[in-house]
Amino acid sequence: MSLFPIFLKLAARRCIVIGGGTIAESKIESLQAAEANITVIAPMVTERIANFAAAGEIEWLRREYAAGDLAGHFLVVAATDNPATNRAVFQEARERDVLCNAVDDPPFCDFYFPSVVRRGDLQIAISTAGASPALAQQLRKEINAQLPLDAGEWLTELGNLRREVVAAEPLNEERRWLLHQLAQREVCGYEQCPSRVIAREHAVKNPKPNPLPNKPHAEVKP
Repeated sequence: MSLFPIFLKLAARRCIVIGGGTIAESKIESLQAAEANITVIAPMVTERIANFAAAGEIEWLRREYAAGDLAGHFLVVAATDNPATNRAVFQEARERDVLCNAVDDPPFCDFYFPSVVRRGDLQIAISTAGASPALAQQLRKEINAQLPLDAGEWLTELGNLRREVVAAEPLNEERRWLLHQLAQREVCGYEQCPSRVIAREHAVKNPKPNPLPNKPHAEVKP
């Protein structure tokens, strides 16, 4: 089955994790990075998860999963050590149209957690569709070793410069060409950054067309 690669906005969305072990902990941290609204259901949790709850970062319901717990949620992670429980969670998720990941049980997943390399807003996600998480982790290490540590800072400045270009340039092929050229160059935050100078010079040579002037009102003869 082919997977659709997507980066999903979870900020403030209700997500629920069933289970409180170390695997659940790692999934919770991923959801926290996406600013999700997180509820955990488990009779016992790791010390770190308990600390999240004590700090008000998540809600912890100290009990076993029960049918109906997924109501009103957007996404669920089934991370217990009981396959039957995880599959019951998946079944309820299907009935309620809730996205589900049953940890280490690919046939009972709507999505997988990829191995991710992060540099600020830059994310490179790797998935093997559950075939070999170990390979995904190995590839993540290799990419992480090759990607410059300041790639996130460079992306931030490139994003700022892109907004400057979009504000100054009309939407056309020349603007697309310029943005692709700038993405290959070093961009910094200084006013005299070479890439910013190029962008300003290009804007001067290719100014935005002036809007049509307002038509004068017809004179009213006395």
